[in-house]
Amino acid sequence: MITRFFSLRQARALLTFSTLAVALASAVITPAMAAEAKRAAPAVTSAQPAGSYITTKDGVQLYYKDWGPRDGQPIVFSHGWPLSSDSWESQMIFLASQGYRVIAHDRRGHGRSTQPWEGNDMDHYADDLSTVIETLNLKNAVLVGFSTGGGEVARYIGRHGTSRVAKVALVSAVTPVMIKSEKNPNGVPIEVFDGIRAGQLANRAQLYKDIAAGPFFGFNRPGAKVSQGLIDNWWLQGMQAGHKNTYDSIKAFSESDMTDDLKKIDRPTLVVHGDDDQIVPIDISGRATAKLVKGAQLLVYPGAPHGLTDTHKDRLNADLLAFIRQ
Repeated sequence: MITRFFSLRQARALLTFSTLAVALASAVITPAMAAEAKRAAPAVTSAQPAGSYITTKDGVQLYYKDWGPRDGQPIVFSHGWPLSSDSWESQMIFLASQGYRVIAHDRRGHGRSTQPWEGNDMDHYADDLSTVIETLNLKNAVLVGFSTGGGEVARYIGRHGTSRVAKVALVSAVTPVMIKSEKNPNGVPIEVFDGIRAGQLANRAQLYKDIAAGPFFGFNRPGAKVSQGLIDNWWLQGMQAGHKNTYDSIKAFSESDMTDDLKKIDRPTLVVHGDDDQIVPIDISGRATAKLVKGAQLLVYPGAPHGLTDTHKDRLNADLLAFIRQ
């Protein structure tokens, strides 16, 4: 790997310098000095170990992050397809720095969680979210769902109620339902989702690159400032997920109808959506969701794409903080 970034001569020099540094340290630092330094060093504590897992009733191990002060109000994040909890890092580090306890898990089949063959549907996603909340005994929690995660949050409330919930935020969410039908004539035709499934089977790696480099962040728009880092990070998260899991999830996020779930939300709700969302069109999602949730506040980001958690992260962070503090 070194020769990829350095010349052979530079690599040898670096190795020689490192060896010399170790030798000098060994000569200067005596065992007594090392022991004294160890006694003087402050104890390092962490709310959770580097890798934390919760096991569901059907044996799926869910990886999760738990950042910030343990006594802070909990904010629980649910991510989009085909990503992982890593996609929330900008919001999590910001809100943790404001004194909140922030938790996000990798959905079953995604990220570092188990890749089960069955159960890749919205009901299981919601029940897994419940398992995280119950296991950590979270109360007065703010639930924040992005894209597929928005459907997960809505279905969680539909199945488990709001006794542990203080507020809800739905960001670029797939709610209430995406697919076109007689009941939803303005929805997205099934042929679009069939095309995604075909693309995944044909060349999943290329499909994910095309989505990230194109409509997800709006990088296909004229004059867009393209970030290769965001593209690569999106692709990496997607490829970390299971092939079967992400394939099944296409049906879960496109065909699940959360209309009745949304009607059960009885907590303050913020709906955030970009009006240039090419993945989840705002008229069938954000605007429709805000009409179904009593008293919901709708924030429309002009020109924002689907992936506004990254492209508009500063505004979203500020809006989330203001909503939580209300």
